[in-house]
Amino acid sequence: MASSMGGMFPGQQQPGGHPVGGPGGPGQPSLLPGTGNRGQGNNTLVDDLEASFEACFASLVSQDYVNGTDQEEIRTGVDQCIQKFLDVARQTECFFLQKRLQLSVQKPEQVVKEDVSELRNELQRKELLVQKHLSKLHHWQQVLEDVSVQHRKPTDLPPPGPLAFLEQASASLPPAPLKPN
Repeated sequence: MASSMGGMFPGQQQPGGHPVGGPGGPGQPSLLPGTGNRGQGNNTLVDDLEASFEACFASLVSQDYVNGTDQEEIRTGVDQCIQKFLDVARQTECFFLQKRLQLSVQKPEQVVKEDVSELRNELQRKELLVQKHLSKLHHWQQVLEDVSVQHRKPTDLPPPGPLAFLEQASASLPPAPLKPN
């Protein structure tokens, strides 16, 4: 796999001798060092991504922008830095997608193995989630059962002793009328 990443990192050579071009075709910056029209030396795509990322932060914390009064100029500068970073990020994504495509053509069984592994991991994650929900369900069922036992009426409870029948019968009788004095 390391040989298929040729040109992505400093000091690596592209295998096969045919360079991989950028997403836009001729005239666009290439994904490999020394094959594009950059004029920046031997910068790789990773170096460009890192530099544009640092430029984004530098533009946000620069004293020129902090002390500047022209908000439109500040916004334009920050937008340009962010756009450059996004462009290089897209190129990086394109590079890895191309390498993924090459891998899928050269070793399709590897792609199937990765898919099976991802599905197993997803299945395991979902099993854990189901177990978590089941434990919560059991907890709340127990809470409901406890609450329903506490709120039962005394007539719902089984009779505690031999006088229970008399107690129930006397509870159902209306109260005795009071005698007037």
